[in-house]
Amino acid sequence: MGSSDTESGSRGFQNPDWETEFNRFENAISSGSAAIRVRSVLKLSALTNRVPERYISLSIPILAGLIRVSDDSNRSVQAAAAHCLKRIACCGGEENGFAVTMGRCGVIASLLGLLLEANTNGNVFRRIWVKCLWSLVTFGSSIRIGLARLGGLEIVIRELNNWEDDGSRWYLLEILSALTTIRESRRVLVHSGGLKFLVEAAKVGNLASRERACHAIGLIGVTRRARRMLVEAGVIPALVDLYRDGFDKAKLLAGNALGIISAQTEYIRPVTEAGSIPLYVELLSGQDPMGKDIAEDVFCILAVAEGNAVLIAEQLVRILREGDNDAKLAASDVLWDLAGYRHSVSVIRESGAIPLLIELLRDGTLEFRERISGAISQLSYNENDREAFSDSGMIPILIEWLGDESEELRDNAAEALINFSEDQEHYARVREAIGHPVFQSMQSRLARIRASHELMVRSMRRVTIEHLAHNHDLP
Repeated sequence: MGSSDTESGSRGFQNPDWETEFNRFENAISSGSAAIRVRSVLKLSALTNRVPERYISLSIPILAGLIRVSDDSNRSVQAAAAHCLKRIACCGGEENGFAVTMGRCGVIASLLGLLLEANTNGNVFRRIWVKCLWSLVTFGSSIRIGLARLGGLEIVIRELNNWEDDGSRWYLLEILSALTTIRESRRVLVHSGGLKFLVEAAKVGNLASRERACHAIGLIGVTRRARRMLVEAGVIPALVDLYRDGFDKAKLLAGNALGIISAQTEYIRPVTEAGSIPLYVELLSGQDPMGKDIAEDVFCILAVAEGNAVLIAEQLVRILREGDNDAKLAASDVLWDLAGYRHSVSVIRESGAIPLLIELLRDGTLEFRERISGAISQLSYNENDREAFSDSGMIPILIEWLGDESEELRDNAAEALINFSEDQEHYARVREAIGHPVFQSMQSRLARIRASHELMVRSMRRVTIEHLAHNHDLP
């Protein structure tokens, strides 16, 4: 590792005496000129993959000292040391702990100090400092808190504001995404105007870094102010692209973050126009239960817009026709959710979902029948949907369910049959069910619920009138 003579170099290090080589390295660093130090450090850098871990560990404090204090005015020794430390961190990976050792030796503070010396660092050197810092943050996740406490995020944001748009910018973006795993750093991003860089970090770099950025977007985007800033920074197409580029984890994170953005009604349209509905269809049809839950929640948000409800219903019908059992169950859950939307009632009917659901019910599992029965009970409140169910032969099935062992199935069937019985067009068809104990029990329960609701409405009206009477002086 030393640079003392040509003979040792000509051996090619086929079978080096590492103890001797390390001693030469120490001597070269302690007493050699700047040029000798640079050669020795670069030699160690080239041999990083071969040097035993013991000597690598012994070299780290020496290299950290070179970065911290240097009598070399042109920074060549510090640059060589930073490059070597980066090589060691990358070759060692997370498991060897070399990056953590560097952090304990003060390398992070030294690198931040060098980055702050704006007038004495050229762009070439600044890239070297940033790459070294990137390696520490990437392969020493436990030292990110220390970097944040030293003001690392603020310095990274400053560098991004001034950095040329070249091939090394992604190093800074990956450092930024790593720091967003810390709650306080996410706060700093919001208040320092750094959210645009978080969105940029979700677009470029390795997939793990983009996933970190996406996760942070989901956490930050829960507030209206931050959501607006993220949308203005172009977060919607960035998340859609990440979903398309990524694998399972990235798809879940991007889908969840997009759902959080769409929770604000003014962003439903741009989220839809970015092509998000097919992405959630994929999640709903997939094998991951979390993906299904995310898709169901987001579909309920997007379906607030009637045009979206039409598109979603069409996709749900396709899943009911072509999907596997799990996908069909998930689609039926979404239909149940959409049944509570006034405009979605007609959408579901016109999509052709009703006869398809009834066809699937005949051979479906108990779980499937329970879920579908909930959607049917909700849809039966609409006159046109009652007509569609009746024409498709649903009433005899509902009457049969009154005697089923499943309480949920019995209750949902009874609720639907009560709605049919209150419709003169269908009363005769459900007459035989009226005397059934389950039907009568549900009828009494619904009557109590309706009476309680009417009492609450009257109470609210009385409170409002009394409030206005006592505040007659108000303009």
